Amino acid sequence: MSAPVAPAAASVTAPPPRARPSFARFLRRNPTMALGGLILILLLVTAVAAPYFAGDPISMTPAQRLKPPSAEFWFGTDHLGRDVFARTVYGARISLLVGLSVAIFSIVVGLAIGLLAGYFRKVDAVVMRLMDGLMAIPAILLAIALVALTKASVFIVIVAITIPEVPRVVRLVRAVVLSVREAPYVEAAVASGTRTLRIIRRHILPNTIAPLIVQSTYICASAILVEAALSFLGAGTPPDVPTWGNMIAQSRLYLSVAPWTIFCPGIALATVVLAVNLLGDGLRDRLDPRLARRM
Repeated sequence: MSAPVAPAAASVTAPPPRARPSFARFLRRNPTMALGGLILILLLVTAVAAPYFAGDPISMTPAQRLKPPSAEFWFGTDHLGRDVFARTVYGARISLLVGLSVAIFSIVVGLAIGLLAGYFRKVDAVVMRLMDGLMAIPAILLAIALVALTKASVFIVIVAITIPEVPRVVRLVRAVVLSVREAPYVEAAVASGTRTLRIIRRHILPNTIAPLIVQSTYICASAILVEAALSFLGAGTPPDVPTWGNMIAQSRLYLSVAPWTIFCPGIALATVVLAVNLLGDGLRDRLDPRLARRM
């Protein structure tokens, strides 16, 4: 009797490696994020390289005042003979600096306060009442009051805009913490005796990253607009600092005879705010699991 023949081992083939998403596919699936990011990168590079090609934004040439755009002055000149193109490019440095700084500071401070308020009930009762009080004050009025009490400077403007933004971040983080705190894996970690700091760092903090990234883009756009408004009202950066708000405020009397002195910084302001909002919308669609599954 012949020995039974062992069945042939089933051949196991490794699944083909997943193809890395190409840049064209990324653009097709994330058009708003790609467009906003591209515009911001171009503006950032332009602002950083301003000293090498933009010219002098401060020097005045009265003989060249209110000149229209030309090959010599791409964006024309203002009522003091200053180059509008150079001032617009240098204004991007101030606006991007204020927007990024306010976003970073408000996220860091709001995250720390929101984690404490959301996880500890006794802290929540006190902190959130303070946050509600700050939110009851209009942001622009609070910023004007803080700037009026101190000497106008870029740093003071950043601090004045950051304070009204912190309560919004605190409320966002607190809402995330309250929902995650009741999750089964968090309750299991508490029951097993895990230290509170480790629970916050390992289980709660990662859940706040995605909403904070999206919120930071909107804070950046709002800070740029508030800085321009403060400069326009004369309560922001000093008048000698080339910012888009200062340019619009100083040239508003010459709108009928030299509209380029207002349109150029105004278009630049609208472009950077639009780019930040496009980036935020793209990040929201990308980081939201429900929207990401549809893409």
